[in-house]
Amino acid sequence: MKHKPKNIFVGGAIPPEMIADSVQKHSSKTEIGGHSIFLGQVRADEKEDGIVQAIEYTAYEEMALEKASEIREDIFSRYRLTCMHIFHSLGEVKAGEICLFVFTSSVHRKEAIEACRELVERIKKELPIWGKEIISPDKSAWKENKF
Repeated sequence: MKHKPKNIFVGGAIPPEMIADSVQKHSSKTEIGGHSIFLGQVRADEKEDGIVQAIEYTAYEEMALEKASEIREDIFSRYRLTCMHIFHSLGEVKAGEICLFVFTSSVHRKEAIEACRELVERIKKELPIWGKEIISPDKSAWKENKF
């Protein structure tokens, strides 16, 4: 029987309390020597029609969860990690709010940092997640990921 992929999606912005709680939960894992955390924040980019107020994220959820699971397994097979967490927003996230939270832990910092960096790049490149930039109530445009 195939396992159900771990849900990485959060409705709306990722709250700071969730990030703090995740870090706190790892304080009892005393074999960990380093954590690497990436927080993706919605920018108030200036566009032709105005300033980005928010991004509305949508995804092909089933495929995204399956792909995220494959990426997790691959990263775990190549780096000696203790923990790995991925959270991505769905729905509207306002400028200044967190939309992506990636957290890796390892005995040594180098592996946690390298795994986190690769994980973020692969999430942006491989997961079927799209963002529509909301400029005003009547103006929006699909966002292009820049690598």
